[in-house]
Amino acid sequence: MALNRIQRKLKYATALLAVIILTGCTISYKFTGASIDYTRVKTISLETFQNRAAFQWGPMAPMFNEALNDIFVQQTKLQQVTRGGDLHLAGEITAYDQFNKSISSDGYSSMVQLKMTVNVRFSNNTNHDEDFERQFSATRDFDATQSLDSVQEELVDQMIKEIVEAIFNAAVANW
Repeated sequence: MALNRIQRKLKYATALLAVIILTGCTISYKFTGASIDYTRVKTISLETFQNRAAFQWGPMAPMFNEALNDIFVQQTKLQQVTRGGDLHLAGEITAYDQFNKSISSDGYSSMVQLKMTVNVRFSNNTNHDEDFERQFSATRDFDATQSLDSVQEELVDQMIKEIVEAIFNAAVANW
């Protein structure tokens, strides 16, 4: 009997000790993707990326610029300035093309690939070793029975998100 009581008290004491330890220790992770030394880097300037591609779709450049701006606003504490930021991004959309990706047995295209390429010039005015000029591309496929007009906005939006994330990671995530 006394042994059961001691075992019960020991179980309660162990449980109480576990609760105290777990509530006393907290671990916090923040997955913004950015690894910025905010003691040195405080501002960013983003130039407007122009669409210089031979094939044009009007909304693409504004969609791209908005997405690029949004990722830096949402995932960093950097203050955006018009010129002379500690970090500086400039560039242009250099290509937007569609290609026949596969041919069906009747000799007609069955899949079409849409490709977007952006040239980016990045300057870190606090550490020029991190500067780069690089091309970022993304592709999406769609069924050739669909018209480009019917899928264009959704596919361009997906490609922009992919490219913007890659630019962000290259510029401030040190991946």
